[in-house]
Amino acid sequence: MEGLRGLVTSLAIPGMPEWTGLLLLLLGLLCAAAFLLMPFSVFGVKARLEALEVQLDEIQGELRELAMRLEDPALARRPVVTNDSWAEPPALAQKAGPQREPPRVTPPVPPPPTWPGGTNRSPRAEPRLDWPRQR
Repeated sequence: MEGLRGLVTSLAIPGMPEWTGLLLLLLGLLCAAAFLLMPFSVFGVKARLEALEVQLDEIQGELRELAMRLEDPALARRPVVTNDSWAEPPALAQKAGPQREPPRVTPPVPPPPTWPGGTNRSPRAEPRLDWPRQR
């Protein structure tokens, strides 16, 4: 009991009750613990790390299997299969069918717009402004 009272009096803030320093210390420790544990529980880092460990274990197992296969002398000396019969692919020019024209390099030019009145003028008459007027 004496040790707790000594701790409380050493943490006391002048002008405040004696227990406020201990309360602030406990709140600080709680925030530090939450800060340290939050990324692992809230963001799911722990589950992601476990999934990566499982993947690494699988990859290491596959590497071990490959290493064991390479050490096997029966599998290491397989005969090489060669195929000397090569068939040339048919040329595009030899295909039967209609001849296509070569693709355009420039886009086609659109025709000029036509207006309902048969003229290229707008039927709407706008006033003509002559600025500045000279008299």
